[in-house]
Amino acid sequence: MEKPLKQLSSQEWETLIEDFQSGTALRDQRFTQYQSLAFLDLALSSVLRKDFPLKLQVIVFLEEFFEVLIRESVAEEALRRLMEALRAVVQAPVDGISVTYHLKEEMMVSSTSIMISMDGLKNGHRYLENLTELLLTVINRPNHSVDRQTRGVACECLRELERAYPCLLADVVGHLWNLCHNERTHASQSYILLLTSVIHDLVIYRTNVSILTTSVPLFPFNVPQSLLAAGASVSTRELSVSNVRELRRVTAFLLETPQILTPCGMMEFMSMLMRVAVALELQASLLKVQFSGLLHSYDPILCHVVLMLYSHFLDAFDDQEGEIARRLMLISKEVQHHLVFRLLALHWLLGFIGLPMKKEATKRSSIATISLNVYPSVFDPLALKAIKLDLLAYCAICLDKLSLENPGTSGEEMDAGISLVKLFEDGLVSVSAFKWLPPWSTETAVAFRNLHKFLIGSTPHSVSDDPSTNGVLMESTIFQTLQRLLVGMALESRRLVPVIVAFIDRLLACHSHHWLGERLLQIFDEQLLPKVNKDYHLASYFLVFDKIAENNTIPPHGLLELLTAFVVSLVEKHGPETGLKSWSLGSKVLRLCRTMLMHHHSSRVFLALSRILAFTCLHFPDLEVRDNARIYLRMLMCIPGKKLRYILNLGEELPGISPSQPSSSFFRAQYPQPFRDLKKSRNISSYVHIERVIPLLVKQSWSLSLLTLGIGSENPVYLEGIRDSQTPVDVRDVEGSSEIQIVSETEGINQPQEPLRVMDSKVSEILAILRKHFSCIPDFRHMPGLKIQIPCILRFESEPFSRIWGIDLPANNWEDSDALPAMYATVLNFSSSSPYGSIPSFHIPFLLGEPLRNDYTSASKNCLDIVPAENGSVEQEIFRAPLKVVLEPREPMPGLVDVAIQANTENGQIIHGQLQSIMVGIEDMFLKVRVPSDIAEDAIPAYYSDLFYALWEACGSSSKTGREIYPLKGGKGVTAISGTQSVKLLAVPAEALIGAVEQHLTPYVVSVIGKPLVDKVRSRGLIQNILWKDAALDSALDVSTSIHDFDEGPLQLEYIQSNDKEIHNDITKRNMGYFLVLMFLPPRFHLLFQMEVCDITTLVRIRTDHWPCLAYIDEYLEALFLS
Repeated sequence: MEKPLKQLSSQEWETLIEDFQSGTALRDQRFTQYQSLAFLDLALSSVLRKDFPLKLQVIVFLEEFFEVLIRESVAEEALRRLMEALRAVVQAPVDGISVTYHLKEEMMVSSTSIMISMDGLKNGHRYLENLTELLLTVINRPNHSVDRQTRGVACECLRELERAYPCLLADVVGHLWNLCHNERTHASQSYILLLTSVIHDLVIYRTNVSILTTSVPLFPFNVPQSLLAAGASVSTRELSVSNVRELRRVTAFLLETPQILTPCGMMEFMSMLMRVAVALELQASLLKVQFSGLLHSYDPILCHVVLMLYSHFLDAFDDQEGEIARRLMLISKEVQHHLVFRLLALHWLLGFIGLPMKKEATKRSSIATISLNVYPSVFDPLALKAIKLDLLAYCAICLDKLSLENPGTSGEEMDAGISLVKLFEDGLVSVSAFKWLPPWSTETAVAFRNLHKFLIGSTPHSVSDDPSTNGVLMESTIFQTLQRLLVGMALESRRLVPVIVAFIDRLLACHSHHWLGERLLQIFDEQLLPKVNKDYHLASYFLVFDKIAENNTIPPHGLLELLTAFVVSLVEKHGPETGLKSWSLGSKVLRLCRTMLMHHHSSRVFLALSRILAFTCLHFPDLEVRDNARIYLRMLMCIPGKKLRYILNLGEELPGISPSQPSSSFFRAQYPQPFRDLKKSRNISSYVHIERVIPLLVKQSWSLSLLTLGIGSENPVYLEGIRDSQTPVDVRDVEGSSEIQIVSETEGINQPQEPLRVMDSKVSEILAILRKHFSCIPDFRHMPGLKIQIPCILRFESEPFSRIWGIDLPANNWEDSDALPAMYATVLNFSSSSPYGSIPSFHIPFLLGEPLRNDYTSASKNCLDIVPAENGSVEQEIFRAPLKVVLEPREPMPGLVDVAIQANTENGQIIHGQLQSIMVGIEDMFLKVRVPSDIAEDAIPAYYSDLFYALWEACGSSSKTGREIYPLKGGKGVTAISGTQSVKLLAVPAEALIGAVEQHLTPYVVSVIGKPLVDKVRSRGLIQNILWKDAALDSALDVSTSIHDFDEGPLQLEYIQSNDKEIHNDITKRNMGYFLVLMFLPPRFHLLFQMEVCDITTLVRIRTDHWPCLAYIDEYLEALFLS
């Protein structure tokens, strides 16, 4: 036996109730202190105490948490104790202090709720009988006015028990019938509703009991055996004739009592009585006569009762539809009614019109015609206007359907198409203020809501997928009127464009009406774009343009042409006051371009989009917009379609592209991995290749590096040839050295003065040519020097790349470019120990991996619509990234350029490693000589020839110009020429030599001398724009300033054998002529070839003002002519 608990004070009860209501944690903490039945006894004893002030609060607390406090195993015992307490409270005399009628009512309601929630029929039907008997005892005192409210509450408790356990009161229905007859107070409504509930269950569950002649006493009450056996279930037996007669008599009695029911009681009463009438097959006219007059009342619930009765018994209200419709219209127009009642009347009218439409078209037409008179008035509230516009749209659509199905039923004087348009336009007049009100106003929302109703009213969701219905709507007058209205509003009121876009979005978001939204966008593309002005106000339409750009069913050419013209106008109108506006509008145009790249195939928009992006990056006044346009243009030309859409995606899911898993998509990874896998990057050069486009003739494995001759000098040797012109210098020849000795002014004072030199006109002319030439050479110490470019390509192999870096790609499926791996944001950093200056890095935004060799063709074909390849290899365009290594040599020498790569993989990993070095050869240093700006184009060949002879003379061993200095471009630096010479005999036929010259030295040939050679070279047509000299060989040599260096007649070499006997061998048969070749070696040096061409040999005389380069020329000439 449980030990009783200590009584709690009022304050302790309040704290306990608050803890239970606060949450599960505090509830469990407090409940563990008590046992269930002991706590129930404590609560019930507190309720029974006379001096306890919180009785009602504790009763409600028990009702709310009874299932938590009482376990199912002790439910029966708990119900027993609860019933004892209830009986004590109900039977206690009322003193107005400790026991009140309110306490009794609350105890009865809570006990009934607990009994139903604990399923008293299952867990303790004895106590269910006790509760029912106690409640019947309370109501068994009809006309007792003092406790009439308590008796009414008891009736409601019995109704709840009857609803929970149908036919529970079936055996005592006769006693309830008598109580209803005897009750005369206002509690009679509760008695009538209780009797109606019992009669309803008897009819629905087909229970045969005697009502008028019952033999079952009211007390003691027992639960019916049928309810205990099988619960509440519909019986298969039919009601007996006598029982039906009694039920009809009781129903007739109930039909005479509505006048004592409140509106809410009438609603409950009618909901049960209609089902009883249908089950007993009563005449609906009885209900109509009894209750149709309620429609003229001023209570909305009573009007709803009539409409509910009408919806169940349509035949009984035949020919009265018009009267009901007129009454509802009258209610909506009577301003003395509450707004809610007027709105309900219009809602009822909408539903009321829909009911008879299933039967006869004439009735539907008459009702719709009546409803056409419900136009919004000027002083109607906006909510009332909205529902009236809905009613007009519904009626207009009904008339339109009637005209198509039954052309003669809509009226002879009214054409269906015109009436529909008229109703649409007249209805908008009531909310026409939306044209000048802000777009967020309620009037605007109501107006566009009405547009939506008129548009989709004729195509509900059930039939909107029918192609025939769609075609009819496209040709309908309402759709034509609506599209004209929307286009007109967009042109006249630009501030309504966001609202129009929201209207289209609503259609696009609906699966059934998506095609309507697409059709409206097509209308805007056809009718709006040609009419808009291409000025600053065009930005108001960018929301519409964005929707057009997103739709791939609309050709993008019209929008792109409009945007191109708009960008041109922005460039033309740009001024000091339009800077920020130009930036804003240009950025919005680029956003539209990005949208097209995301939602259209690249091949579809390539030409037009590339034009607008190219024009923007070249001419747009804002730098940021130009840079962004250049990025978009580069991506359009280099990246395939799907990967491009992934890159441009900002998070939204694109149509036709399934979202990738974060583990295999670079664009889904939130953060790249913060570490670099050194093991993976160790052999990166084995599958990532950087290669020269033009291979070297001589792969130089060494380079000549000279130490500085000056003691204590820290500057490299190649910087010693240029000095500032402020200090007088004396440049002396240093035999065998490329260095120039600089004599300071102090040292020159102690030296004897050199005699004054006398120059002839030829030397003076040579010096003038050289000074003009050197004035075009920049001084790299004070300004950017001359640069050389080495074209290369970057590529990588897909299979080892995917295997090493864990790219999850389909196996053996390289036919689609989207199946190939890619590198993103690749940065190539260059460095060299050779004197090449600072080498800029190169950035490659995207690069596809090379598939297997036999898969090149198929993979390339799939990318043709994205990457244009007009003259080059498709393979090279797609899978190879072209780049140029830009060098600014400080000395013309071969060397190596080291390449470091940084890139990102698709799965977010960072690639970092060293690639194979790029080899730089002596031939990379060859540049054409710069031409002064004052030399005419037709005089350039003669200038090159004169410069060749001047440099040839200056580089000679007996030159009279060796002491001269020449100012460089920039005005600060001067330099001098210290030349050297060499000779090389090549045993190569003339034909092979001419071909090699044409292939490798054509840009540097300045003159061809000798008629046989001139005729042969000129006829081939490869060497052009040079000086041709057809003179005889002897006279040609006379023209040369180096005539004393040449021997007339055939070339002879002397060989000395072991016996010191000289042998003269004639190694040529015929001298054909000369090639004069001039090459500039940055930063300021020159290399000159004079090739004496014979039939089977060629003698190359070499002169240069940079003697270390001779170390590489010998191998170069052998590779050039002898390979």
